[in-house]
Amino acid sequence: MNRSPYITDAPTVSTIMLKVLLALMPGIIAYTWIYGGGILVSLSIATTTALIAEAALLKIRQRPIKPYLMDMSAVVTAWLLALALPPLAPWWLVVVGTFFAIVIAKQLYGGLGYNPFNPAMVGYAVLLISFPTIMTKWPAPLILAEHPLGFVDQLNFIFSHALPNGIKVDAITSATPLDYLKTQLMLKHEVSSITQAPIFGAYGAKGGEIVTGAYLLGGLYLLQQRIISWHLPTAFLVALATISLLFYVGDPTHFANPLFHLMSGASLLCAFFIITDPISGPTTPKGKLYFATGIGVLTYLIRVYGGYPDGVAFAVLLMNMCVPLIDAYTQPRVFGHEK
Repeated sequence: MNRSPYITDAPTVSTIMLKVLLALMPGIIAYTWIYGGGILVSLSIATTTALIAEAALLKIRQRPIKPYLMDMSAVVTAWLLALALPPLAPWWLVVVGTFFAIVIAKQLYGGLGYNPFNPAMVGYAVLLISFPTIMTKWPAPLILAEHPLGFVDQLNFIFSHALPNGIKVDAITSATPLDYLKTQLMLKHEVSSITQAPIFGAYGAKGGEIVTGAYLLGGLYLLQQRIISWHLPTAFLVALATISLLFYVGDPTHFANPLFHLMSGASLLCAFFIITDPISGPTTPKGKLYFATGIGVLTYLIRVYGGYPDGVAFAVLLMNMCVPLIDAYTQPRVFGHEK
């Protein structure tokens, strides 16, 4: 008798999450090399806050604590949020963002599997709206910093906002390329002259291109392991490249080329690690293409015309709202039915 080929070795949630964390390691290593060890402090603070907050809410909801903590989903959320924040963000900012992501955006909706919005992006958006000045204070890469900070100095800055004698905050911070580009364009400068500033590399941020490449490496690992499908990263990157190309061809003096947008900000982190969240995204292959395309277009429009340098978080949250509609209209036809 013929039997159906049932799947018997589907990976567990904890296995999937551990592979996502492993895929993030190249980016973390590159991040530490470019910006210093402060990012490791932020990752530690976010992880600790996420586990404590998740355990507390599970206790309040009278759910078993250990199985949910062991699935590592809270740690993935913590890492994604920490990597999206400035690497020298004050400790309390990391705590507030992580607490909001886990408690409000995840647990109060019912926990893993029930949250309609990406928790890390909810936490990031709340911080960006509430503390815009702090969220845009990015440190200059160590190779460009006037006074590079060692790990101990970065630690002191994160916990007490203290700097070595004679060093001011302006000496260790620098505008991101997306922010600098937008500001200079408002001053009627052309892209070709703006990108001559030291913070720009060949395609994106000097040093940041290495971090972006490391995220790409981790994303390819997730594709190879079949943790994510090709639909989401491909559609997002193609949409972002296409719309930026159209604007660039129309007016190259006021719009950056597609490679700049692909290699800047959180583009690659978004493509492989954020929009691939299986809970807050569509379930159908066609729906994933529509979802990621929408995020790519919105990301570009917010970058160019919005009030924030990078539009990834808001683009993701806006498209999260559309997921039920996308799923409803992209379900495949049931065999034997005309519609």
